[in-house]
Amino acid sequence: MSVCVLAVDLGKTGCRAALWVGSSRTDAEGPGAPGLASPGGAALAEAAILAVTVRLLRAAGLEHVEAVGVGAAGVLAASGPARQLAARLRVSLPARMVAVASDAVTSHAGALGGGAGVVLAAGTGAVALAVGPDGTRHQADGWGPWLGDEGSGAWLGLQGLRAALRAAEERGPATALQAAAERRFGSPSALVAALEGHDNPPRLAASFAADVARAAEAGDTVAARLLREAAAALAGTVRSAAAHLAGAGPVRFAIVGGLASLGPILINPLLETLRRDVAWLQPTAPCGTALDGARLLALHRDTLHEAGVVREGHAAWIAEGA
Repeated sequence: MSVCVLAVDLGKTGCRAALWVGSSRTDAEGPGAPGLASPGGAALAEAAILAVTVRLLRAAGLEHVEAVGVGAAGVLAASGPARQLAARLRVSLPARMVAVASDAVTSHAGALGGGAGVVLAAGTGAVALAVGPDGTRHQADGWGPWLGDEGSGAWLGLQGLRAALRAAEERGPATALQAAAERRFGSPSALVAALEGHDNPPRLAASFAADVARAAEAGDTVAARLLREAAAALAGTVRSAAAHLAGAGPVRFAIVGGLASLGPILINPLLETLRRDVAWLQPTAPCGTALDGARLLALHRDTLHEAGVVREGHAAWIAEGA
């Protein structure tokens, strides 16, 4: 019998899902959710997940799955809603077993194949997670757009928009970001209205990060400074998490998330700083995604990440049949 496993990567920007029926995989995606720590977080997360996964199940002719693995933003700050989400999905999908973990945990598990090391997940938000060979976990940042996520897409985009407004009012240096913001949003007042009226302001701000990178690559000094500041902030986050594994010998390190797509203009200074400050980190290409990590945690209870997983239901037999 083919084992049916559903993996979900739920962020604040988007929701991605993959359905495995035996070795066959099908993917789908849709809008994300504000985060489990937000008011009504479990219900909003469930709605975002169902909007994507129901399509996959119908296309496969399935009415249920054996196991579901979910990585969701906000789990570490909202264990209660995480358990609510697991219980709700077990009924609404339905599923024999649901495993819910932080998206930082599933990103780590996917990037390093379930092994020890440090992973920086940088997208709309930013968080670094260090997992030791004994399963100890240490997280840095991931505190959301108002208190943290320094160097993230939302942080970088917002800093770029602020620089654009300062330039427009001659409170700051001239920058190509002013024209980029005007092309995207129109007048300064229209920009403010767009952010305040958006259902996910951090996601909208993060969409401007690519404009900041393009301006920096074209030689804009203001944008280039912001990229350097983002790289320095992300390096600090990695350094904080990695410090707990100091003395353990060479430690693997991977970067995942949409911000990596900005390319060398951000990643090179980040890696240069880490080579100088945390020389025992060994940069490595991710061996999988957060979806692979969610699937891994759904199928196995004996990973280094188990202490960070909330489970509803029972499917201990799956690992043998996977």
